[in-house]
Amino acid sequence: FKSFQFGATIRNTLALNLYSLLVGFPIPIFLALMINQITARRFRKGFQTVLYLPHFISTVVLVGMLNQILNPVTGIYGNIYRLFRPGEYPIDILSRGTAFDHLYVWSGVWQNLGWNTIIYLAALSGVDPTLHEAAQVDGATRLKRVWHVDLPVLLPTASIMLIMNAGSIMSVGFEKVYLMQNSVNSVYSEVISTYVYKTGLGGTTNQMSYAAAVGLFNNVINGVLLLAVNFVSNRLSNGANSLF
Repeated sequence: FKSFQFGATIRNTLALNLYSLLVGFPIPIFLALMINQITARRFRKGFQTVLYLPHFISTVVLVGMLNQILNPVTGIYGNIYRLFRPGEYPIDILSRGTAFDHLYVWSGVWQNLGWNTIIYLAALSGVDPTLHEAAQVDGATRLKRVWHVDLPVLLPTASIMLIMNAGSIMSVGFEKVYLMQNSVNSVYSEVISTYVYKTGLGGTTNQMSYAAAVGLFNNVINGVLLLAVNFVSNRLSNGANSLF
């Protein structure tokens, strides 16, 4: 707690995770609801395959793609910029600390969006078709059928996924953050996992005990958050079901 890195590291870790949770949690749900409405079987399978492919790209390759695309000199970003302003070079987005969170989160959304829809599509496959037929007879529009038939089926699955994500809210994937770090954006990109690595293994002093203490602190906070979100979810589950 007395370390000068404590505040910045905790803040960066929470900012990345909360940003990822706010963006990456609801989008797969909406996408699964949209895919479930596609009636053309071949188009649906092809669309899902295209969405799943980025998940199988390794983190190293993904960061390499970001570096190649956003390079202000040789990348697509720099070449397009010089088409409109010949002889000039754009700002280096990869070296801007304020852009780190956006690049990390949205590249992760693109990579895992299709894969995260699988569990929601599996839940939607259990919806009784007679419910949709009855709703159509009653004059319900497609949007109303999604709201009153499909979405309530997804709520239990979504709540479980939210609890699991909340239990790791203090943990950020080490590999991607470390690969995207540089000397310019380190103020915004230093998180607990990279700090533990640099302190315990990457430094000259190799403070293993200190790094272990930081890791223990991280795990304790994750456990407390997991129990807290689970408790709140159980208390609110009856109220959420009453909305539908």
